[in-house]
Amino acid sequence: MSKVLIVYGSTTGNTAALADFLGDQIAGAGNDVTVKNAADVSANGLCDGYDAVLFGCSAWGTDEIELQDDFKTLFDDFDKIGAKGIKTGCFATGDSSFTHFCGAVDVIESQLKELGSRQIVEGLKIDGELAGNEDEAKDWAGRVINAL
Repeated sequence: MSKVLIVYGSTTGNTAALADFLGDQIAGAGNDVTVKNAADVSANGLCDGYDAVLFGCSAWGTDEIELQDDFKTLFDDFDKIGAKGIKTGCFATGDSSFTHFCGAVDVIESQLKELGSRQIVEGLKIDGELAGNEDEAKDWAGRVINAL
């Protein structure tokens, strides 16, 4: 059994719904899962005590990627989360008509790599809502479970 933290930033609720779904899938496989809104966490030592931390964030912007407000606050202090050696993965919901579709995944993965985390799965990018994309999310959760 692994101890997994899922931290998400969501404005419309789509990324929050995905975070809860992923949490249920991973917990259903016998893991100890905690799901938290980025608005409710502090960067200092965030990864401490966890085997894996999954980050979800919505984003927008045409010229550049703008992270969801609550997650942006956390991301500004990402160097304090203690990610070195921690298994990580990233996910997002977004709109594929935007230039930087689910660009938060790429930005967060890049920063986590610089911080020395161990990316265990390729980022999950869901177009729109979880509804209609459950199979894709379930498959990704399965890959996370296998990598724990």
